Amino acid sequence: MSERRVDVAIIGSGTAGLNAMAQARKAGKSFVLINGGEPGTTCARVGCMPSKAMIQVAEDYHRRTHLGKYGIDGHEALTLDIPEALEHVQDLRDTFVDRVLGSSTDDMPADLFIQDYARLLEPTLIEVGDQRIRAGAVVIATGSRPLVPEPWKSFGERVITTDDIFELDDLPARMAVIGLGTIGLELGQSLSRLGVRVTGFDQLDRIAGIQDPEVNAAAIDIIGKEFPIHLGQVAEITEEGEHLRVSTGAHSALVDRVLCSIGRVPNVEGLGLDCLGVPLDRRGLPAFDPNSMQVGDLPVFLAGDITTQRPILHEAGDEGKIAGYNAARGERLRFRRKTPLFINFCDPNICAVGQRWNDLDQAGSAIGQIKLAPVGRALIMGKNKGVIRLYADKASGKLLGGEMITPKGENLAHLLCWCIEQGLTVGELLRMPFYHPVIEEALQAALYDLYGKIDAKNTGGLTELAELPG
Repeated sequence: MSERRVDVAIIGSGTAGLNAMAQARKAGKSFVLINGGEPGTTCARVGCMPSKAMIQVAEDYHRRTHLGKYGIDGHEALTLDIPEALEHVQDLRDTFVDRVLGSSTDDMPADLFIQDYARLLEPTLIEVGDQRIRAGAVVIATGSRPLVPEPWKSFGERVITTDDIFELDDLPARMAVIGLGTIGLELGQSLSRLGVRVTGFDQLDRIAGIQDPEVNAAAIDIIGKEFPIHLGQVAEITEEGEHLRVSTGAHSALVDRVLCSIGRVPNVEGLGLDCLGVPLDRRGLPAFDPNSMQVGDLPVFLAGDITTQRPILHEAGDEGKIAGYNAARGERLRFRRKTPLFINFCDPNICAVGQRWNDLDQAGSAIGQIKLAPVGRALIMGKNKGVIRLYADKASGKLLGGEMITPKGENLAHLLCWCIEQGLTVGELLRMPFYHPVIEEALQAALYDLYGKIDAKNTGGLTELAELPG
């Protein structure tokens, strides 16, 4: 079998793979993009975009429960056509996928975009279909898939994953959500607001990946008022007639379907990563440098969800750019990664930025907080629930990070993330203008609380307003 030669071979046409391809093109290098399975990014097909469409429908419908207190009549007569709502979500999903494909791979010739599964025979020798490709460098960006325990597969279509839920034509009356991380909690709340009797389970004692204990307690209290949540024990599924019973300790729920959202695993089966000649971990992955994305000293790079480290679209895009840049230019440059930013689109939003609670030097850190209950703008919106917790270095006053459950958290988290990225101190943030009445005033209050607990104050020049009592 003859070998075809290219400068860069990219395996996987998701967000990371497409960004790696863009770098190869920019460098003027020959490349091939190989994709097995469904084309389109995880985000567009089964992830952040269709889930946000479902969340929006659910949030708008749920808003009717607040309208009576505003004197708006007729809200009790509002109904929801579930099949029509799901069709709307699917239409938006298809639009997102078409946009991704139309702007990237639709017009690519078959010799540049090969839709088949690839296997490594050597670190830079790939077999795909009936051809072999020798590459100067290889970028592996094959993504991940939902994890389903093998015994649960015997329940067939009664156990579904996030890959399946956006294909449903209707919703069951009762559903259990096992795994209350970001996507499980988002969908669990949305399903509940759409009229499904939801019961949530997670073997951890925290939800949405929250680390800060105060934020976790607030989130469990707020979300737990919408549907029951059982934490801290492994859930088991048994068959009961046509239904399934999900049990954990003293709690159980009889349901029509189970949404399994206990995590994702990297797509490495059949890739032949054992030919790299380096140790593989329990997931079948080699060690790699997260700043260069390189595997050891090999001309092989990992990018995107396959790494399992930062399974978020903008991080996958950055990793694809890093891997593609180094692969196309024969470089091994190490790039500074962006400040971590995590947003859960539950209502209220659950967010984390910068340094996390578990990584704080508790002795050298200061913590400021504000509860949303008395915040004017939140009261006006009828969403005065939650807490904002901010972390700073006690000696320098430099903002380190924070976690929160708060309305408009997606916006506040961005502001904080940008400030951390710029290395700003608490005092410098308090010099910024804050309008009234806005949710950002809650952030201001948390900063004032934090400012009183740090050693570094504003000094020099004109007296700052931030020095005055809040």
